[in-house]
Amino acid sequence: MNFGTVGTGWITSSFIEAAQLSNQLNLTAVYSRSEEKAQIVADTYNAADVFTDLEEMAKDKNIDVVYIASPNSVHFEQALLFLKNKKHVICEKPIFSNLRELEEAHKIAEANGVFLFEAIRNIHTPNFSILKEKLHMAGKIRSAILPYIKYSSRYDLFLKGEEPNIFSSVYSGGALVDLGVYPLYLAVGLFGEPNKFSYHPVKLHSGVDGSGTLVLDYGEFICTILCSKVSHSTLLCEIHGEVGTFVMEDAAPISQIEFIDSHALASQIVSVPLEEKDMVYECITIASIIETNNKEKYKELKSISEIVLRITEEARKQNDIIYASEK
Repeated sequence: MNFGTVGTGWITSSFIEAAQLSNQLNLTAVYSRSEEKAQIVADTYNAADVFTDLEEMAKDKNIDVVYIASPNSVHFEQALLFLKNKKHVICEKPIFSNLRELEEAHKIAEANGVFLFEAIRNIHTPNFSILKEKLHMAGKIRSAILPYIKYSSRYDLFLKGEEPNIFSSVYSGGALVDLGVYPLYLAVGLFGEPNKFSYHPVKLHSGVDGSGTLVLDYGEFICTILCSKVSHSTLLCEIHGEVGTFVMEDAAPISQIEFIDSHALASQIVSVPLEEKDMVYECITIASIIETNNKEKYKELKSISEIVLRITEEARKQNDIIYASEK
């Protein structure tokens, strides 16, 4: 299948390289408001076409799929344009600002016979599947802590008085939707939708969260998600059961999983080595769903995406973190 990209940042390059590795997606077009930037990406990855007009790109019959990696706040508008032109859309996380947008986009996708995906790399990896399959080894789950705390160089700009997209309510930013979605996807993928939840953010003067703690209540256990773009941590991800504990270095990528038996205190590695370009797994999964029209797998991914967005939206609104598009 032929695909085009919207956006020219590092994440776009990472996706293109993973797509090439998958041998299932062929880059044919690159969009940017800057023709120079688009041309650089096109030349680097041998794409035939460059666009500076999204309407024109959406009408190109040579494009089957579009990968969107633009600022969060414009995902919805851009996705709708391509969906209405019968293009499958892969939208970088966070897919949209709120559930209303997601529901509308899904209706339009269905009406036009195409698929809409949220690009999220960790749940498509072999190690996520292994973790889900072997979760029973831990016995009854009693707690989990899933941190994603990574200092952003753009916070330096914020402290100097600038307002980068990721720290802006105008561009639907904040730590929870940027980093917190990785462990949140992991939790929802493993444990399902929580009974209730609460979010405790550190709010910045721009109106979004620089960091925060999301508490997911599953009845018999609590899953605590820590996210931050204003500090750094070396904390590991852990899932604690009555029989044993799973330990991971990161929520994304899930590069290694160690299981520790609580009684014998013996440990074993249960994961497998991943491709360095770990976005390849989501490329393979998405391409397979489209090519085989696998609606069952699509429905599963759609459900997880909806739950994650419902949680992040409500968590924001619990704390009066309202995006410009919602006012």
